[in-house]
Amino acid sequence: MIHTRPANEYDAQVIADFQIKMARETEGLELDRDTVNNGIISVFRDPQKGKYYVAAENDKIVASMLITHEWSDWRNNWVYWLQSVYVIPEKRGIGVFKLMYQHILKQVNDSNEVAGIRLYVDKKNLAAREVYNKLGMDGDHYQVFEWMK
Repeated sequence: MIHTRPANEYDAQVIADFQIKMARETEGLELDRDTVNNGIISVFRDPQKGKYYVAAENDKIVASMLITHEWSDWRNNWVYWLQSVYVIPEKRGIGVFKLMYQHILKQVNDSNEVAGIRLYVDKKNLAAREVYNKLGMDGDHYQVFEWMK
């Protein structure tokens, strides 16, 4: 049975592997392993940066996700951003992300300090967009722009 739990520093290497695979798979990018490792450890050591969650089947991690938060003055509340979502290929299409999403959605619904959930997705990632739509997320309202050094 697959369950969602908060990640810990012992999970960092698996999460790093997932992030490197995701960048390669979705954007054709080769990430620097040391940079990714240090970025993940930085989150564990500074909770203000975010919180990782993993989905595990028995003791094997099959998915990971990072939650960061943004202050919304419009809502006078936090908004959670789902980032760095990765599900291993052999567990895709069976509801692993849905399980993780529902775990976070329950936290949001139970909190008076969080207004909602956002994520961004590559426009070409049609499979992910379909999953998010099926979960009731609206991708039509905003478009994210960025500039990265």
